[in-house]
Amino acid sequence: MTSFPKQPLSRRHMLKGLGVCLSLPMLEAMIPSALARPSTFKAWNRSVGQHPRMICCYVPNGMNILEWVPQTTGKSYQLSKTLAALKAHQQDFTVVSGIGHPASKGGHSGADTWLTGADLSAVPGSDYANTISADQIVAEYHGKKTRFPSLQISDSSGTGGAGHSHTLSFDRSGTPIPAESSPQRLFERLFVPETKAGKQATLKRYAERKSILDSVLQDATTLNKKLGKKDQQKLDEYLNSVRETEQRVTRLESWIDVPKPKVDPIGLQLASQPHNAHDRPMWIDVMLEISYLAFATDATRVITFEWSREAGGFGGGGENHHELSHHGGDAGMLKKLAVIDRFHLSRLARFMDMLKSTTEESGNMLDHTIVLYGSGMNSGKGGEHSPKNLPTLIAGGHKLGLKQGQHLAFDVEKHPPLSNLLLSIIQAMGVEAPGFQDSSSTLTGLV
Repeated sequence: MTSFPKQPLSRRHMLKGLGVCLSLPMLEAMIPSALARPSTFKAWNRSVGQHPRMICCYVPNGMNILEWVPQTTGKSYQLSKTLAALKAHQQDFTVVSGIGHPASKGGHSGADTWLTGADLSAVPGSDYANTISADQIVAEYHGKKTRFPSLQISDSSGTGGAGHSHTLSFDRSGTPIPAESSPQRLFERLFVPETKAGKQATLKRYAERKSILDSVLQDATTLNKKLGKKDQQKLDEYLNSVRETEQRVTRLESWIDVPKPKVDPIGLQLASQPHNAHDRPMWIDVMLEISYLAFATDATRVITFEWSREAGGFGGGGENHHELSHHGGDAGMLKKLAVIDRFHLSRLARFMDMLKSTTEESGNMLDHTIVLYGSGMNSGKGGEHSPKNLPTLIAGGHKLGLKQGQHLAFDVEKHPPLSNLLLSIIQAMGVEAPGFQDSSSTLTGLV
C-alpha cells in the first residue's frame, strides 16, 4: 500500500537545477491524507454505489476574453494562451464560446443569473425577481438520497444582496440559498460527529424553526383571504419558499442519527481565509478538496462554488480583480487580468487531477462528475461587462454522455442561450426535464 506523508508537498513545489525551475506534476505526496487513501475511498463508496455528480464553479468579473477564446474550433482546436493552463486535461473538457443569457442585463449581477437565466426585472412592480437555478432542479432529484441535497460555497457567507449575490443557488421561489465561506465550518458540518448534547440542541433548534414556520403558514392562510389576486400570487411565491425551508428542516431531522463519514482532516488547510492574499490559493484548494470529499462520501451530489462575489475577487497574489475588469482596453490591465484567469484555471486543473486520479468501478470520478466553470459576464475588448459570449467550459461527465475535447463555437449574435447548456447538464444528471428557462434544446454538439 502506498504511504502518504502527514504533511503533503506543495502543489507549487519546483525542481531546481542548472538554473532552470520545473513544476512537478500532481504527485500522491501532494494530496492531503484525507484525499489520498484508495482503500478508504472504496469503503466510503461500498454502500452508496456510483452516482452522477455536478459542481458549478463561478469566477466573477469575466475573463480576458481576447486570451480565453481559442482561434480554432472543433476536435482539433488549438488551446488559447489562457486555456493552456488545462493542457493536461484537453480531452476532458469542452470550451463553449458565443453563448450567453439573452434575458440578462449584464453587469455585476452575473452570479445571480448564471444558473437561472432569469430576467431579474421581469416582474412588474418588482426591482428584483429571480427563478430556480439549474443546480436546484438536480438537487430536488438526487437530494432525497443524500444527507445534503446540495452545498453552497462562496468567499462570503450568507446570501449577499440583490444583484451582488454571495450564492449561485436559488430555490423554486427564486430565494437565494445561503453559502458557506469557512473551510472549518464546512468540514465540521460534513464530517464531525455531533455529541449527544449537540444532537439534542440541534433537534431543539429544528423544532423551534418548524414552530415558527407553522405559525407563519397559519397567519398567511388568514391573510390570504383579505388580499387581491396579484397580492395572493406574491404571497404564494413567498410561502413556497417557507414550505421548502420546512422540508429541508424535516430532511435534516431524518439524518440526525445517521453517522457521518469519518474523514481525517490532516493536510487540509481548514484555517485558510478567502480574503487573505497569502491564503487565497490555499482557500480555493481546500474548498475544492472538501468538495471532493463530499462527493467521495456521497454526502451530496450537487455543489455550487462562487470563487468570489461579483464586483469583488482576488487573484493569487491579492490583485484587485474587479478593478482590472474595468480595463477599458488597456493592454497592461488586460495582461494582469489574464494572469488571474490562468491562476484560477491552475486551481481547477488541480481539482480535475484529483477527480481523474480516483478510480471507480467504471472509469474514474471525473467520468461521473460534471464540472461547469465560467463567469456570468464578459468584460470584452473594452470592459463593457456584456451578458454575451460568456467565458464557459464544461469538463468531465464522459460516462454521463457528454462529448469532450472540443471547442463548440456559436455566433455571438445568433447564439443559443446558456440555458441550452444548463438543460444538457440537468438531463445528463438523470433528470427528465423537457426544458429549462429559455432553452430551445440541449446544446448542439455536447450530448
